[in-house]
Amino acid sequence: MKYTDLGSTHLNVSQLCFGGLTISPLQAYLAPEAGAELIAYGVEKGINFLDTAELYGLYPTLKQAFRLVKRGQLTLSTKAYCHDRETAIYSVESALEAMETDYIDLFMLHEQESEHTLRGHEQAINQLLRYKEQGMIKAIGLSTHFIAGVQGGANHPLIDVIHPIYNALGLGIVDGKASEMLTAIENAHALGKGIFAMKILAGGHLIHGAKHEIQKAIELGCFHSIAIGMKSRAEIDANVSLFNEKPLEDAFFKSLQTDRRLLIHDWCIGCGACVKKCPQNALEIIEGMAHVRHSNCVLCGYCAAVCPEFCIKVV
Repeated sequence: MKYTDLGSTHLNVSQLCFGGLTISPLQAYLAPEAGAELIAYGVEKGINFLDTAELYGLYPTLKQAFRLVKRGQLTLSTKAYCHDRETAIYSVESALEAMETDYIDLFMLHEQESEHTLRGHEQAINQLLRYKEQGMIKAIGLSTHFIAGVQGGANHPLIDVIHPIYNALGLGIVDGKASEMLTAIENAHALGKGIFAMKILAGGHLIHGAKHEIQKAIELGCFHSIAIGMKSRAEIDANVSLFNEKPLEDAFFKSLQTDRRLLIHDWCIGCGACVKKCPQNALEIIEGMAHVRHSNCVLCGYCAAVCPEFCIKVV
């Protein structure tokens, strides 16, 4: 496994980042003990970087994980929708308490859209800066599905790291094409920003070419790390093999390529909360129930988090 500094930060991370969403209550819903054991296995295999979010509900799993691995063995990234001083204080301090850790390596503003949304979150960013000065967080970043979000982060002096969506199909990029997103990412990388990608496999749409797509992303050279969701030891072994430049046989990868989809149960009340939440235009209300356009869905599971009836799952 190769390791590199995450841009101009002093965070040394593995090229493969453990994407925590897949094992969270929004998707596979592994019990905290089972999820913690999987994280520890990833650390054993050389993965020292994990990304989660306040939204994912994964902090109890991380609490358990820090009982299995030393805190310094895992570079932890999390993110939240904090927008002012008070919400930043809540998001950071509640995360520290829930995970029983003294610091967070990377704290990001979740789903930023542009320089304008960053300006609207100025109070939160300034509070994160105070925490950074106190050593409670090590770096400040943002996650985004927008090219304009990458551009805004690249030009913001307090943003250290950008976590953008990127895949060859351009699926999930809200305001342009894959080529335009890649140009923005390359420019941010040149400015010294840490870059780690999400949704390289387009939420499963490219899973049958996973080996090829991951290798292409590595070869681009503008990603310090790539976050990939993994829910089993076999998936960890397969992905680690790619990043170790000793990929396993194609037959093994094909054995892991089970199709995943968004499931909406029949007790949906058609409230439309999921439709409003989805930036991919992948959901619509038809005859009083939510329906999914699978061609647009990137399986982020964020719609499940706002469903008042708990009827949406990634399966």
